[in-house]
Amino acid sequence: MVVLTEIAEQSTSSTFSTYDYDVFLSFRGIDTRSNFTDHLHKALLEANIHTFLDDTEIQFGEFLKPELESAIKSSRASIIVLSRNYASSTWCLDELALIMEQRRTSKHIVFPIFYHVKPSEVRKQQNSFGDAMAEHKQRMEAETNEEKRSEWGQKIKQWEKALTKLADLKGEEANGR
Repeated sequence: MVVLTEIAEQSTSSTFSTYDYDVFLSFRGIDTRSNFTDHLHKALLEANIHTFLDDTEIQFGEFLKPELESAIKSSRASIIVLSRNYASSTWCLDELALIMEQRRTSKHIVFPIFYHVKPSEVRKQQNSFGDAMAEHKQRMEAETNEEKRSEWGQKIKQWEKALTKLADLKGEEANGR
């Protein structure tokens, strides 16, 4: 993770002072919060990498979505921990879509970590990723309000595109316990 070291070094220079965070962590809490992500967060902090983690950075009583969007936009990089249930969360998928948009428009650095999933499962939306996307499509099809149904359709297309583009990036596979 040489690049993470570079981010830590750059965060102390004035060149990158416009960022509030060095790294935004995107993950599915039920899969990784109490194990992998906690260890990763601790390691990043020990490496002096200022990291956004939703538990520690969002105050009680604040609205989640605007806080998360603001944190993504004010981070230099994102680490996305893709786990089996990641795509079942519309929150995670919305974060991912915004992260990939930031990558496209503002040189946001993205590090995918494939936690007990294969990049090909993410890219092709197979196994748990395929199941989750199928459930989102079923919800869209069950929607009776045409405007909301159209919004669902647009979101699903964004999510699929973001998952595919993310899986095409070089990442790390974490398959250990």
